Amino acid sequence: MRPVPIRVPGRLFTALATGGGGAEALDLLARAEYSRRLACAHAVTQAARAVGGGVAEAAGQAWELLAAAHRADPRAVSAVLTHPSAGTALAGLLARLDHVVEGEAAAGAVGEPPVHWFSSLAAAAAVRAGVSARVRWPLTTDQVFLPSLGGARFAGAGPGDLAEVEIDAGGEARVRVAGRGSVAGPVAVPEAPYEASGRWRAAHRLVVLDSGAPLLLDDVDPLRFPGVPERPLGLTADDLRWWQATVRDACRLLRAHHPETCAELAAGPRTLVPLGRTGSFSGSSAEAFGSMALSRPRTGRALALSLAHELQHSKFAAVLHLFDLFEPGGDERYYAPWRPDPRPLIGLFHGAYAHLGVAEFWNRHRAVEQDPEELARAHAQFARWRAGAREATEVLLSSGRLTALGRHFAETMLRTLDALCRLPVPAEAGRRGLALAAEHRVEWVRRNGVPQALPI
Repeated sequence: MRPVPIRVPGRLFTALATGGGGAEALDLLARAEYSRRLACAHAVTQAARAVGGGVAEAAGQAWELLAAAHRADPRAVSAVLTHPSAGTALAGLLARLDHVVEGEAAAGAVGEPPVHWFSSLAAAAAVRAGVSARVRWPLTTDQVFLPSLGGARFAGAGPGDLAEVEIDAGGEARVRVAGRGSVAGPVAVPEAPYEASGRWRAAHRLVVLDSGAPLLLDDVDPLRFPGVPERPLGLTADDLRWWQATVRDACRLLRAHHPETCAELAAGPRTLVPLGRTGSFSGSSAEAFGSMALSRPRTGRALALSLAHELQHSKFAAVLHLFDLFEPGGDERYYAPWRPDPRPLIGLFHGAYAHLGVAEFWNRHRAVEQDPEELARAHAQFARWRAGAREATEVLLSSGRLTALGRHFAETMLRTLDALCRLPVPAEAGRRGLALAAEHRVEWVRRNGVPQALPI
């Protein structure tokens, strides 16, 4: 069970830099993220050994169980470690362990490392592989959860109790709270992933993508996305129907008019994390590859745009895990045409790449929009974001901090944007797009000062 070295062909690197890449590039990036997470799991084991005591013992047992699951069924381990919350768990745990090793925990900087995150990942892999085992870890809430599978709540349970997962010789698995007679009895883990049954709760399958992989809506995994509450969001049946209908509309639109984006989405895994907030918001996390958090979309088109936008961020984050595109350090802050605040170089690079994808989305959409008012909006949005992404890319190239690979990436972005900027746009829509950009800049200057690199 070793991480596999990843080689990125030059043609795929260049294709990614144009803002695309398709299913082939997404499949490669997903394999790279899986390899990275295997390396992270091994690093967790090593760091836990340096901490010693119960932390080292629990991490060692989790690693051995993960290895046993891999020997029985490598695909089971892959399915767990490529699930978005596995990245959140492993990266977060490794950071906490490193703090302990460096002595910061003694100074009160962090609490006890949550090594139970690793235990639950290993247990989920064992369940998927049908490996006979019994795994225990301390509870922090009343929920016993297996990443990529689901979980069950045990009313009355909590800190001080133990979660227990038992897999028998036939591969059947149950979860319970060990040593407590005052909570409900064990819950069987369904054979099929993402299946709710009785007290068992799991992510919702919204649609099956062209690759055969499901697009999930996850409101139950405690680590489904950084910064969201551990407790389930509590979607109602009406909420779920809304998401299902809106996702179907978005996927139809992408399949019909944005085939490369559709292919990248289908390359999976893909998980949507609903947020309990109003307005139009979406976000991605470098450690939760394959996941995006978003507020309830108003329309299928709005969701399709968010999917295209966040896919760009996911791709770029995975590229940054493989390559150094810029030199570290530097305290400059830059104007970004899409943000109200000054951004560091990495934020500007991320945003420029994402909005290259946004401009491409509006360019394709304006070719098929039938409603005159919406068509004018599509033209204006295209004009705005091609100009904004181009401006930011020029700033990147003049920053003096790009590596040779970074310059190649940004120059390829710029050539793509130059081609978009040569496409005709109706005069009035073009003026409207540039006026929106000017309004943003005026407000930014009022808030932050002169729009250029700003020393902290």
